[in-house]
Amino acid sequence: MCKSQFMTVALQGKLTMKSHPIVMVLPFILVFLGAAPLPAAAQTPAAPDEATDALREIVVVATRSPEPLSKIGNSITVLDEQAIRESQAVAVSDLLATTPGINFARNGGIGQLTSVFIRGADSDQTVVLIDGVQLNDPSSTAGGFDFAHLLTGDIARIEILRGAQSTLYGSQAMGGVINIVMKEPDSALAGDFSAEGGSHDTGYVTGGVGGKDDGLLWRVAADWYGTSGIPTFDEKLGGTRLSAAQVGGSNGRLRYDFTPDLQLDLRAYYTQTRTDFDGYDTPTGNFGDDNEYGWVTQFLQYSGLTWRTFDGALTHRVALQYTDTSTHNYDPEAPANLGSPSTETYYGIGRNLREEYQGTFVFSPGAQLVFGAQHERSTIVTDTPAFDYTPTAPQDSAATIDSGYAQAQVELVRGLTLTAGERFDEHSQFGGHSTGQVAAAWVFNDGTTILRSSFGQGFKVPSLYQLYGNYGNRTLRPELAETFDAGVAQHLWGSRLLLSATYFQQYSRDLIEFFDCTTPSPLCATEPYGYYANIDRTSSVGGELQAGLKITPNLGLAANYTYTYAEDRSPGSPTFGNELARRPHNLANASVDYRWTVPLTTTVAARYGGRSFDNAANSIALGGYVLFDLRTAYTLSDRLELYARVDNVTGKHYETAYEYGTLSRVGYVGIRTTF
Repeated sequence: MCKSQFMTVALQGKLTMKSHPIVMVLPFILVFLGAAPLPAAAQTPAAPDEATDALREIVVVATRSPEPLSKIGNSITVLDEQAIRESQAVAVSDLLATTPGINFARNGGIGQLTSVFIRGADSDQTVVLIDGVQLNDPSSTAGGFDFAHLLTGDIARIEILRGAQSTLYGSQAMGGVINIVMKEPDSALAGDFSAEGGSHDTGYVTGGVGGKDDGLLWRVAADWYGTSGIPTFDEKLGGTRLSAAQVGGSNGRLRYDFTPDLQLDLRAYYTQTRTDFDGYDTPTGNFGDDNEYGWVTQFLQYSGLTWRTFDGALTHRVALQYTDTSTHNYDPEAPANLGSPSTETYYGIGRNLREEYQGTFVFSPGAQLVFGAQHERSTIVTDTPAFDYTPTAPQDSAATIDSGYAQAQVELVRGLTLTAGERFDEHSQFGGHSTGQVAAAWVFNDGTTILRSSFGQGFKVPSLYQLYGNYGNRTLRPELAETFDAGVAQHLWGSRLLLSATYFQQYSRDLIEFFDCTTPSPLCATEPYGYYANIDRTSSVGGELQAGLKITPNLGLAANYTYTYAEDRSPGSPTFGNELARRPHNLANASVDYRWTVPLTTTVAARYGGRSFDNAANSIALGGYVLFDLRTAYTLSDRLELYARVDNVTGKHYETAYEYGTLSRVGYVGIRTTF
């Protein structure tokens, strides 16, 4: 049988630390002395000759309205369509890991359970938006987003905000926000198609078509990924069963301008995944080869109406958002092992329905106010049929949360922009909670120097399972976080060289973990095996460095390094002072790009992941590793390109999760075309 999902205890990091006032103020003092490290504004790996344009690049994630990066005090990385295409990445998690402050853990190959960590925060403490819709799974234990099924297929842009931002995005935005924007057409009729194949019988096909004319914009796209896979149980430990995966998806959008000031916007996104995986019902009861498999479907829908008043100074938007995530896991051997007639070991159906209003009032070219209100209702239905030795009713629970927020942004003097906001949420179970954030950005020296600093608060409501599940606790409080970052970015040698540095720290408390009833507690009278409780604290402190150098018009270098010390600060805990699981102290990326005299580009990239631990007790170590990748692309015409890559060129064996397999040397070839 697989690990029972309702028994999962997230040991991957829900721990905290008490902040000292001097430590909290120090980054701000350093910034205004001009010596502190500061977050990079440009994407990784952006060339420095693009740095000035990057300051003017428009982003949405920091203010929920389009603003240039030069006015944003938060730490943000932008990956545009060109960067995504040149990376040749298939899984979004692999692409995110090339940016500062992010690492991931995956239980095998693409399609398997994947957790993404931003600056040491837990994976379920990150908000993921797809075309403006928050996509999470209320039926999962902690309500987080699984990156296993998120592929780069039709993505045009990814905005990564590091640090707490619950003021604008509410629950879960404790570690950061990842905003994913799908492609839009820019002509009357256009399309694109790509196909690749390679190791482990892998194939990946994407395609889309759309148009823009006379106030109507539309696009539909689809993709499919399939592989025979590798053993989920590491081959080095004896795993032999290949864990195949198939991921299929589609998305579409339609926008119509009734007038220049009235617009209708409809969007939809759908994926379905079938994966094999290994479990724990081998003869020894240990993790090993197994015949389990699962189906996951994800669907989101957005309907919005936008209109402008006061000569365009005030923009209104009302929207309805709906998400549905369904998970079904099966073990063909369950009847023999568990004495139950069902082979379904788990199913969970989680749904969110959100209604929202947002207003954006532009007072002047340098001042604006974003404000809004939301109502959200989440529901889950879960059960474990194979474990139901006697018939039991499935768990069916719901919760609502009502929110209001406002955030002002003002350019006080030329080049200096301040941002401040506040939010209040009222949850149907635990009551009310408020969060705030402030940020500053200062551009000077003719745009060659930028200082940034931000402080943000985050919170995460208890998941429906943590409140109402088999081990639920209705007295749970929300998880809380406070984050700080500060730094500087400097353009040199006519913007041929870009250097940047960032200092960050995050303190979290009241984190929810599973409390084992081996220690007496009043709730153990009704929950003898344990229950969820607010028992943990964590601290995460570190720095990020980035550099980009354009040596010649054809040769460029890019690199980033992140140091993170994430530890358990839970008073009285036996793991107090331990490192958080799967959070390496050291992460680094580097790449060399060369454009030949013929229309050929070549990239050599390296990724370093330092040593870490796989459990809270720090008794299971994961070794460090260095991976080398080689990519090349040849342009046959303006509309046709051939490409190829070899990942993990040296065949390095490594783990991001204990006993789970990872890909050795693999190679792929593909073709892209537009029409």
